[in-house]
Amino acid sequence: MPNAVFVSRTILFGDCDPAGVVYTPRFSYFAVEAIYVALDKWLGVPGLRTLMGFDILPPVRAMSFELLAPVTWDDELNIKVGVAKLGVHSFSFLVEGFLGNGTLSFVANITHVCVSPKTKEVVAVPVQLRALLS
Repeated sequence: MPNAVFVSRTILFGDCDPAGVVYTPRFSYFAVEAIYVALDKWLGVPGLRTLMGFDILPPVRAMSFELLAPVTWDDELNIKVGVAKLGVHSFSFLVEGFLGNGTLSFVANITHVCVSPKTKEVVAVPVQLRALLS
């Protein structure tokens, strides 16, 4: 598995609900965006475009979150992305969000499945992608 990648993000006013705490669905955006940055770093080229070049579509099949500590406006969030599992037809990421003081704020598990862009059927993880993620 490639080394974990860290992505920093400052929480914006628009990320928050009226109470000033990050609106829960925003965590999915944070995690997915961090995965795309990690793919860019691991592949050395635009990651999502490269995945599409492997003749697959990589939709999310499963996503789970555990929210552990509140995140508020102007907080610095350091997001760690690692490859959690590489299956026959899918690949999963472990995404962990840490506040500036090191407090673990959230943990997410996100699984993508490989789908043929032509038939929309599930296909095996391409050999090139398997090599890059293992």
